[in-house]
Amino acid sequence: MERLLRAGLTRFIRTGNLRLSVRDGKPLEFGDGTGPPVALRFATARAVSKIFLNPELRLGEAYMAGDFILEAGSIADLLAILMSQEPHGAVPYFARPQAALRYSRRRLDQFNYRRRARQNVAHHYDLDSRLYSLFLDADRQYSCAYFESPDQSLDDAQLAKKRHLAAKLLVGDGQRVLDIGCGWGGLALYLAEQCGATVTGITLSEEQHKLAQGRAAERHLSQSVEFRLQDYRDVNERFDRIVSVGMFEHVGIGHYRTFFNQCAKLLSDDGVIVLHSIGRSEGPNATNPWIDKYIFPGGYIPALSEVLPAIEQAGLMVCDIEMLRLHYADTLKAWRARFLAHAEEARRLYDHRFVRMWEFYLAASEMAFRHQGMMVFQIQLAKRVDAVPVTRGYIEREEERLRKRERKIPPPLRMAGE
Repeated sequence: MERLLRAGLTRFIRTGNLRLSVRDGKPLEFGDGTGPPVALRFATARAVSKIFLNPELRLGEAYMAGDFILEAGSIADLLAILMSQEPHGAVPYFARPQAALRYSRRRLDQFNYRRRARQNVAHHYDLDSRLYSLFLDADRQYSCAYFESPDQSLDDAQLAKKRHLAAKLLVGDGQRVLDIGCGWGGLALYLAEQCGATVTGITLSEEQHKLAQGRAAERHLSQSVEFRLQDYRDVNERFDRIVSVGMFEHVGIGHYRTFFNQCAKLLSDDGVIVLHSIGRSEGPNATNPWIDKYIFPGGYIPALSEVLPAIEQAGLMVCDIEMLRLHYADTLKAWRARFLAHAEEARRLYDHRFVRMWEFYLAASEMAFRHQGMMVFQIQLAKRVDAVPVTRGYIEREEERLRKRERKIPPPLRMAGE
């Protein structure tokens, strides 16, 4: 086994500083010696064999189970070495058979009919609400922040994200807005408070719905913001603006035409849509099996080449596409630091295994953005060619207008769990 392991990892790991040992055996060294040293020791040879045969699934499971100990470096450091070796989207040669099988069955895995979609959402978003207060910003924005400067705080960057989206939406006083996948309601409340909109937010998460309703009532916005426990396929009204942030990743590859056809049906003739979603730069692929099993069942991160045909077929026009590249890596880094600072509280809510699972999820996601071509795209859509200005200067002007308004109507300062 040692000979096979050495041959496989020597071929795969060309850069970095990795030392690996099994029980009390002699350490094996890989990489070119650059970067922070990472050393791990496996409890059994069997654990190494399982990872070698199916690394994308078994490495995370081994970390959750405590099958290896990091004697130097963190799980984030280890993943940085492993995920920076191959070109974007590639997997080690010894894991390619499993990757091909996953790709062949991805439409079946992402067949998210209504009941299954709700079950998938509950798996992740209906966890104990106190968990998210441990690492999110005060407004519970569980999506990519927009860092206007490298030293900007997470809370300020999440506010900037809401402002950036509102500017692209060009929301006017009294306009009707649909927020598909509204989360805990932060963006919907912002659009009502700062833009004077009447907002309908929909979610499939019972926990998110309950908390969002409470937030609207506390801020005396129940007349202008309505939160519903509803599937996007069951909405029937017309709206001036539609926004969706961090929800499209749960739609599934086989449902893209349905999603955009529904958006076109709900949008007024002079309306505007802004879609904010994680995307992959290397082209179509399959969902990582560990993420699919433990974090986001039924989810998929699309390539633009898979999204744009469905937009065209729905009769919608792309007005603007913006790529946010390292913004999500920095967001995840901040989340991971906050989560680890409150790891003991998370352990009391769940257990040690859950804490290791969540740490692995945040670290792996961050490294996917740093090393594997993941990014976020914001696509602005309309039905009419003149629905938005013909140059992009209006975005900065609208952001500045919203900044001034925020000073007059500051958001309430409270922690995410309150």
